[in-house]
Amino acid sequence: MATVKAFIRSSAKSGKNAHIRFRLSDGRGVQLFHKSELSIKPGYWNPNKEEHRSCRYICDEERKLFNSKIAGRKELLLEVYNSVGKGIEDSDEFEKLIDKHLFPSKYDEFPKDFFGLFDLFLKKHKLSQVRINNYLVVKRVLMRFEIFREINLHSNFKLDVEKMAPDDILLFEDFLKNEYLIFDKHPEIYSIVPECRPPKPRGKNTVNDIMGKLRTFFIWLNDNNFTGNNPLKKFSIGEFVYGTPYYITIEERDKIMGLDLSKYPVLELHRDIFVFQCMVGCRRGDLWEMTHKNVVNGAIEYIARKTKESRPVTIRIPLNSKAKEILARHKGATKGRLFSFPPSQRYNLDIKTIFKIAGITRIVTYLNPTTGETEQRPINEIASSHLARRTFVGNLYNKVKDPELISALSGHVAGSKAFSRYRSIDDSIKEEMVQLIN
Repeated sequence: MATVKAFIRSSAKSGKNAHIRFRLSDGRGVQLFHKSELSIKPGYWNPNKEEHRSCRYICDEERKLFNSKIAGRKELLLEVYNSVGKGIEDSDEFEKLIDKHLFPSKYDEFPKDFFGLFDLFLKKHKLSQVRINNYLVVKRVLMRFEIFREINLHSNFKLDVEKMAPDDILLFEDFLKNEYLIFDKHPEIYSIVPECRPPKPRGKNTVNDIMGKLRTFFIWLNDNNFTGNNPLKKFSIGEFVYGTPYYITIEERDKIMGLDLSKYPVLELHRDIFVFQCMVGCRRGDLWEMTHKNVVNGAIEYIARKTKESRPVTIRIPLNSKAKEILARHKGATKGRLFSFPPSQRYNLDIKTIFKIAGITRIVTYLNPTTGETEQRPINEIASSHLARRTFVGNLYNKVKDPELISALSGHVAGSKAFSRYRSIDDSIKEEMVQLIN
């Protein structure tokens, strides 16, 4: 029958801590050793009882806890030995088996295929659910790229983190730009890896964003020693380009709020949601999650989903009288939710319709996100839920002109470059500046 003995090797005269070692014996033929992480000053060790001796330098509770760890380690050694029978060849193999029991995460079987590692990245990397969803879009694009390469090469092509080269990155970037054309030629790809809607032409910012996420994935692979390869190391991702923000005035917002849409209850609901969003400035995704619990002492309180993991700051926006009026109008209409929220596509279409009914059709200059060119379009044709957030920020900036104060309400990062775009849009600011040198 196997037995385990605990001992130390240092002299009692030594002032240094000694690691507690264990010897498992099974008859005369088996002697297996284990050096534990537990340590003790040699003078405090009782070799006869194989435990920490009583002394005034340690309280009874700590000593009992320490001795229980020794007893527990003995039990573990016996459990490991008995689980494999007499097949252990030496102490090195015994140490590995014990280490696996003590630190199982060190011995996890990690995937080696590209998409298995991508899934592991999403699981291990600290990401908000919003960003996980964004990365899943990138994963599906990569899966379609793999199938497309396989079709073109007439071979069993697979993405491989070890073999992926700079040329593959250039081909992937080209695929991102032209996927909407590939969809027409190879619809079978999209039956294998579908999206909620057919691909449309991607703008430079979208392509840059996807390439940036792929680079983040490879940096994570490098940092965690899954590969030493990084095909994006010298790849240059273009700068993000944004146009001057356009938004509606307070007068236009109030005109929308005052529309009589009683004959169109769905439009009436979506009108109220849009105007309320103009009052609080949150993103559509955050508004969708809000319940009446988010209304605290006359203000909306929430943590933005976009920055929940990296910067979990509570944003508090006091509600003005018009925002309170809208909430009161819908109180009790839903179970806990602020509003009965529509699908995002329906919401954006209805916003365009509401603008047209209100007669808010003035021409604005905007940057076409697909072509990267500036265009002049009626504002009702390009209005969307995000216009409400810009309306909140733009009108506040027009009144206050202090990015730090506004970011406390909008949830922008302090010093955000977004505010530099708002500086160029307000003629009244320019007027004030010119008057300074009158």
